[in-house]
Amino acid sequence: MMDALTDWCPAPGEGVDFDALSSRLPWVARMRGVPQDTVHHAEGDVWIHTSMVLDALVGLPAWQALPARARQIVFAAALLHDVAKPWTTREEEGRITARGHSAAGALASRRLLWEAGVHPVAREQVCALVLRHQLPFFAVESDDGERRAILASLQAPNHWLALVNEADGLGRHCADPQRLADNVALYRVLCEELGCLDAPYAFANAHARFRYARRTSTRHDVPPEHFSAEVVVMSGLPGAGKDTWLARHRPDWPVVSLDVLRRAMGVDPRGPQGKVAAAAREQARVHLRAGRSFAWNATNISRQHRQRVIDLAVDHGARVHLVAVEAPAARLRAQNRAREHAVPDAVIDALLRKWEMPSPSEGHQLTWVGSSPQRI
Repeated sequence: MMDALTDWCPAPGEGVDFDALSSRLPWVARMRGVPQDTVHHAEGDVWIHTSMVLDALVGLPAWQALPARARQIVFAAALLHDVAKPWTTREEEGRITARGHSAAGALASRRLLWEAGVHPVAREQVCALVLRHQLPFFAVESDDGERRAILASLQAPNHWLALVNEADGLGRHCADPQRLADNVALYRVLCEELGCLDAPYAFANAHARFRYARRTSTRHDVPPEHFSAEVVVMSGLPGAGKDTWLARHRPDWPVVSLDVLRRAMGVDPRGPQGKVAAAAREQARVHLRAGRSFAWNATNISRQHRQRVIDLAVDHGARVHLVAVEAPAARLRAQNRAREHAVPDAVIDALLRKWEMPSPSEGHQLTWVGSSPQRI
């Protein structure tokens, strides 16, 4: 599969072409000169660290033994793991910190890889690895390490995550390198014992996975799958094709549409949306009280926005089916401009900065619709 990930990644036994990466990728230059805390990163700035991480990664026999596409995904995650440090780095009480760079890096990576045309499945695996790239460092010392490892396995293999983390530890000069190495080794043992090192954790059913992610059951529970109704929660940028999917797959279902409510109420999409959201939730409650399945149609770009309707569905005993719709960057903007009610480009750009794809743990079912539909 030829795409940006293929271009960036060296073959086993080859070194990293840092000059090519620097010349092709403008965001690489922004890592240069960004300082780091010398306790954890005495080696230098963010790009020096990233270069060392990549050199360490390609020298790992376990990375070299991966299938080609897996090598590319893991390499891209290592390249992007600190991509957000240029705008998250600051000084606090005399120390340099980049708190929040993992989550910000996953958001930035999603947009970069989407605009580069990387396949959605590979892109989301890279983003998941960037988001959790520090997890093995502290999971075994955390009260919540088992849960985090299990949920991580639903989005990308923990074996890959451990490789990114191992390289992250090797690619630095710090006070406690052995502790980092020991913790990643223990993380591998933990995941192997849980059965989620190379594959997603095997829950008894979708409802067990959903309840575990919401902290309302243990991983061993087998809850009955009896629901009052189903709520389809759409997620996607404007112009991605959410209306089209609903017309094809749920033509007879009632739809709570925030776009329709917004126009009926005369609310500008760039302004406050509180009144629109309140009206939508009231429509949803009417359907849920009646035990009637329906679709909630909105951009739902962030997990926080999706969570509000998911919580409402759960409160009424409904099954949650997330449908994530996307299109390649150029086609999405063209489709949006062709709509009767086009969304301003500035609004799309703002949404892209917050774009979090749904994860399998957010609902009972996740359907991706794009270049390669996938049901989870």
